[in-house]
Amino acid sequence: MESERHYLFICSQNRLRSPTAEQIFADYPGIETLSAGTNHDAETPIDHEMLHWADTIFVMEKTHRNKIQKRFRAVLGGTRIVCLDIPDDYEYMDPDLIALLKARMARFLPIGIAPAEQL
Repeated sequence: MESERHYLFICSQNRLRSPTAEQIFADYPGIETLSAGTNHDAETPIDHEMLHWADTIFVMEKTHRNKIQKRFRAVLGGTRIVCLDIPDDYEYMDPDLIALLKARMARFLPIGIAPAEQL
């Protein structure tokens, strides 16, 4: 049996986009999720422990990837950072944001596995 994947979702403030991603993908079997923000005053600022925990880091914008690489270069090691290219145009749990996240994340989700709520 494959071990759980640890996905860390990052935006600027950890108030809208990354918490939405954390929430919707938390229901998928085989995936554990966390979210954080790159800003120091974010709801949950990103830290070394989160980066060590993550198998893959998903950022909403290229600026988030750049900030993480600059501030945490020594901690990242070979952890993959994927930019989802999702602008800061959505509210928390906005249906359009959810649809966009699901579309951009499709190739990173276990094939043939539905969220637990759909089983």
